[in-house]
Amino acid sequence: MRPVAEERPQGFQGSQGPRGLFVGLCTLDVIQLVDHVPEYDEKLTAHDQVVAAGGPAANAAAVFSALGGRATLLTGIGRHPLGLSARADLEGLGVTVTDLAAGVTEPPAVSSILVTAATGRRAVASTNAGRHQLAPPDGLDALVAACDIVELDGHHRELALATAELARAIGRPTLLDGGSWKDGTDKLLPAVDVAVCSADFHPPGTRTPEDVLTYLHDRGVTWAAVSRGGEPLLWSGPGGKGVVDVPPTKVVDTLGAGDALHGAFAHHWARAPRADTAAFTAALARATEVASRSCAEFGTRAWLPSRSLRNS
Repeated sequence: MRPVAEERPQGFQGSQGPRGLFVGLCTLDVIQLVDHVPEYDEKLTAHDQVVAAGGPAANAAAVFSALGGRATLLTGIGRHPLGLSARADLEGLGVTVTDLAAGVTEPPAVSSILVTAATGRRAVASTNAGRHQLAPPDGLDALVAACDIVELDGHHRELALATAELARAIGRPTLLDGGSWKDGTDKLLPAVDVAVCSADFHPPGTRTPEDVLTYLHDRGVTWAAVSRGGEPLLWSGPGGKGVVDVPPTKVVDTLGAGDALHGAFAHHWARAPRADTAAFTAALARATEVASRSCAEFGTRAWLPSRSLRNS
């Protein structure tokens, strides 16, 4: 159950939708559509390419904004030209970027991604968050107080933990994007209200999605779900457990589908009048619709024209 929330600053509520604070990784993604992943010393020509900001928190913030929410991304990018490109992409999508590495001149994390045209499956190489060690900033408490929901992708663990603990203290719901198990995740879980994890999220000693759900609940997570690609999501919470079906779609590109799931879930969960089973499963169902839609086009941006998801 959500703790009682403190009152938001005057003028916070409005017609612009919920406000989300997204804490975690931002990369510059270079995405190529290819017939196959090349062998050693092989060269090939891509059919198409996309260059955009990436990372779980960044992409989720972009989807949250496309749905009509007000998204703030707390991350580290820097002022290298590649980083400025990532920032410009996000700001063009309506995301407010708070860059805790604004003075860094080194390149940001760059993800090199190959999407196989016939299957939509992707291969990814990235340095992730290793280039930036981000400490909690002055004014973090104000950023947390001004939002309806906090999402964390587990990167920048010191920043993530500080944000989650502040959110828990003042009653803002926290959502973990459990894409994979990371050092420090166990310390983060006691301050997490909702965890929506991928099938690649494997806490120590777990083998099955059911094991993962039990592990999360044992560490204080109230609501939990495990996504499995096109298979139904498994969920559990105070009201029981069950599945949420994933709408069928012709898969063109699976890159960022999990990020879309989280951004959409955050939007619908933040708007829920109460944290109960009906609201949780409804938010998951709406999120799977958005995630499925994201798989129908190449890249992480083409399916978001003019924020057309606002009626989703």
